Amino acid sequence: MFGQRLKLARKKAGLSMQTLGNSISPRISAQAISKYEADKMMPSSGVLLGLSKSLGVSMDFLMGGQVNALDGVEFRKHSGTSARDRAQAEARVIERLEDYLAIEDILELDSNEGLFANLRCNSVDSEEAIDKKARELRNNWKLGIDPIPSMTTLLEDKGIKVIEIDLPERINGLACHVNRGSGHPDTQVIVISSRTNVERKRFTLAHELAHRIITATGNPEIKLEKAMNRFAGAFLVPTEHLKVEAGKNRHRMAYDEIIRLKLTYGVSAAAMLMRLGQAEILPQSAVDYAFRSFARSWRKTEPDPIVDGEGFGAFEKPRRYERLVWRALSEELISPVRAAQFLRLSLNAVEEGLRGPRDQWHAS
Repeated sequence: MFGQRLKLARKKAGLSMQTLGNSISPRISAQAISKYEADKMMPSSGVLLGLSKSLGVSMDFLMGGQVNALDGVEFRKHSGTSARDRAQAEARVIERLEDYLAIEDILELDSNEGLFANLRCNSVDSEEAIDKKARELRNNWKLGIDPIPSMTTLLEDKGIKVIEIDLPERINGLACHVNRGSGHPDTQVIVISSRTNVERKRFTLAHELAHRIITATGNPEIKLEKAMNRFAGAFLVPTEHLKVEAGKNRHRMAYDEIIRLKLTYGVSAAAMLMRLGQAEILPQSAVDYAFRSFARSWRKTEPDPIVDGEGFGAFEKPRRYERLVWRALSEELISPVRAAQFLRLSLNAVEEGLRGPRDQWHAS
């Protein structure tokens, strides 16, 4: 495992073996780096510290034992993404997962990902079947037909780890299976970029949920990613609710109406327009005309974006990991210093979070 981590960190830093070896004092050879990466030799503690500093990663990352490998990594990325971008993303995800899984082990928490076992289907052969599957899932989870306040909280409650971190600019997110090894149960994670807007975060999470419910389309005319997008739209914007909000059999719809609807459901204006067509509220000709006219820029620029901290923006943040750290600290299972490392906060901030503002402390 050490060799894999070292190689990933070197790719993340964009360094050759020779350059990395030269950056450490005293210098080591490229041949030694090669042996480390092949797990044929382990570095001394001094060299290990030097590698950590040169590569800009923690010792926990290089020596961590929580994550054996990230399998089936699916990037949500723009064209032109480099191998270094992907390595940086994977390294940052592993660093966060090492802490996340460690705190779960400290609290002796079990995975509840078995909740998905009875919900999966092998294929859907039509768009109507995709919509039906979205309705069935909402019914199974007793969500009703109202807008979902937080997709992040919903997925965290269902056993999927959601991580929001700073990813390379050309990567919006990724999803993967986490191979833990050493007898630990495997788990899954969805990662979203901290730069992604609220509308895209919600749709991406619903899209990734679809991948856990539908494994194939069973219809060569319906591509899998298109099916996942259809599911995401139907899950976030149920037809029954939308027809009450927008009306039935509309011939056209004003700009302001579409903006109101996107803010009601927490989706992008483009996704909202597409959903109006899918629900047969607007004819496809009206949807096509909108994308050629007033909505022509919506796929690149979001009109009236949801603001962080307001409305859906106030709820669409992963919270479970932080809650677990504070729980472990309160139960004295970890020290304030360790909590500060987990939360990436100062020790003073952790002390205040534990005991309240200093001016409210009282001697016992």
